[in-house]
Amino acid sequence: MPTLRNKVALVTGAARGIGAETSRALARKGVKLILIDLDAEPLKALATELGDDVALAVAADVCDLPAMQKAVNSGVAKFGGIDFVLANAGIASFGSVMQVDPATFKRVIDINILGVFHTVRAALPSVIERKGYILVVSSLAAFAPAAGLTAYNASKAGVEHFANALRLEVAHRGVAVGSAHMSWIDTPLVQDAKDDLASFNQFLAALPGPLGKTTSVDACAAAFVDGLTGRKRRVYVPRWVGIFAWLKAVVTSRIGDRTLLPPVPRILPLMDEEVVKLGRSTSARNVALDDVAVDPK
Repeated sequence: MPTLRNKVALVTGAARGIGAETSRALARKGVKLILIDLDAEPLKALATELGDDVALAVAADVCDLPAMQKAVNSGVAKFGGIDFVLANAGIASFGSVMQVDPATFKRVIDINILGVFHTVRAALPSVIERKGYILVVSSLAAFAPAAGLTAYNASKAGVEHFANALRLEVAHRGVAVGSAHMSWIDTPLVQDAKDDLASFNQFLAALPGPLGKTTSVDACAAAFVDGLTGRKRRVYVPRWVGIFAWLKAVVTSRIGDRTLLPPVPRILPLMDEEVVKLGRSTSARNVALDDVAVDPK
């Protein structure tokens, strides 16, 4: 069984949710951690919790390549190199293509796609040197689209294919690449959507079978640690998500439309109304962090 002890992992989106819990789980296995997030306060608290000899916290925006390079350089200077990358940072926007705030739509694409590129670009030389492993966090959304979540769907499909292409580029250098695909996880992203939007809760309730169920962050973190340990090509959370990887052509066909279309005329207008009332197309937490990114202290 491969051991993770004394390996070094870079984790983006590390301040909360999946990033934070995966970091804790990795630390318990003896991994050293380079923690990156734009939200400096909880990031610093996590690093303090894990210990200075275990974790380095660097507040940085994944959309800023020089900042990411500086963060990577700091981590390599402290721990000697990078064995694993968990490209986890991501946000979502809500509302139809006609209603969603264009700036928020762009911010989702920037964080979820360019942020992955910047993370990988900055860390790749060290990962190649150590013949390491990169896990790009995509989503079930890469296989199954949802009205009102277009930016998120597009970005997660994009990073899945980014991982597929990257795998071809670095395999001969001894580097393995995987993509993670989760259904709804009980993260701040999903919690905020549930709190903000009655339409989002109706959307989940309308989904068939297990598609509307939410999985714990702990279960997701355990699956990610298993994926990192085994350098897996795909990580599915829960495991049934893997079925949709194989059924993608069916889900996006007219057959899939028959399942996904019926609630849209009822739920999408409600979501658009709620977005207008909120005055934002993303969570209040993301709006606050966007202000930090635009005007860094």
